[in-house]
Amino acid sequence: MDYDEICKKVASLDPNIRFAGIINENGRLVAGGMRQGISSLEDSRDDEMLYMELVLRAKMRREFDKVLGPVEFAMSYREKLTIMSFPIKEHILLVSGEKGIDFATLPFKILKIIRS
Repeated sequence: MDYDEICKKVASLDPNIRFAGIINENGRLVAGGMRQGISSLEDSRDDEMLYMELVLRAKMRREFDKVLGPVEFAMSYREKLTIMSFPIKEHILLVSGEKGIDFATLPFKILKIIRS
C-alpha cells in the first residue's frame, strides 16, 4: 500500500482538508502531512502528542471489535477543525479539515480510497 499516494488522493478530495498523514504504531508521521501553504495550528511538539494520543485511542477502540465490529473511522468535531482517523492495519490515516468540510460524505470517499 502506497501511503504517500493515499495521502495525496485524500488531500485532493476537498480544498478544506488541511492535513492528510499516516501515523505509525509509535505515533510517528510516516507519510503525507500538512497541505502546502497551510501552517499547523499547534507546534511540532503538540503534533507528536496528538499522534501518540491518537494511536492510544485507536488501540483502546480495538477492545470492542469483537462485539461491535472494527472501527472504520472516528471523527472529532472541534471548535477550529474537524479531525478524522481511519485505521489502516497497524497505521492510522489522520485527516484534518476546516469547519467547512462536508463531514457527512467525505469520510466515505476516504474509505473508498483506502479500500481501493
